[in-house]
Amino acid sequence: MAMVQKLECLTLQANAASGVAVYDECKLKFSELKSKRNYRFIVFKIEQQQVIVEKVGSPDESYEDFTNALPPNECRYAVYDFDFTTDENCQKSKIFFIAWAPDTSKVREKMVYASSKDRFKRELDGVQVELQATDPSEMSLDIVKGRAL
Repeated sequence: MAMVQKLECLTLQANAASGVAVYDECKLKFSELKSKRNYRFIVFKIEQQQVIVEKVGSPDESYEDFTNALPPNECRYAVYDFDFTTDENCQKSKIFFIAWAPDTSKVREKMVYASSKDRFKRELDGVQVELQATDPSEMSLDIVKGRAL
C-alpha cells in the first residue's frame, strides 16, 4: 500500500513539474488542422490548470484575423498553418507554434505559460517552426515568411 501512495506522489510531482494538463480537444483540433486542413489557426488558453482550445479560425481567415484573435494583455499558445510560395514557385505550407506572452501580461501568467510550453508543444506532433513573441512586431507576417523559407 505504501508503494502505491509513493507512486501516486511521484506522479503528482511529475505533473506539477511539467506544468498543466492538456485537454484532449487540443490534440484533436491540431490533428484536424494538420491532416484535414479544417482550420487556418488554433488559439489555446490555460484555464483551471489545463490547456483548452479557445478559438479556431476557418481555412479562409487571414494572418491578420489570427493576430487579432490573440488578446493584447494575456498569454496564449497558438498554431498557424502558413501557406507560401518558394523561390522555385512551389506551393508549400508550414505549421507554426507561437508562444504569445505580451509584456503587459501578468508575471505569474507568463511564468505558467513559459513552464508549460515545452510539454504542450510536444503534444502537438507536426509543428515545424516555433516563434516566441512578446510584442506584435515579433510575429509580423514578414518574420513568419522569413522563418518559413
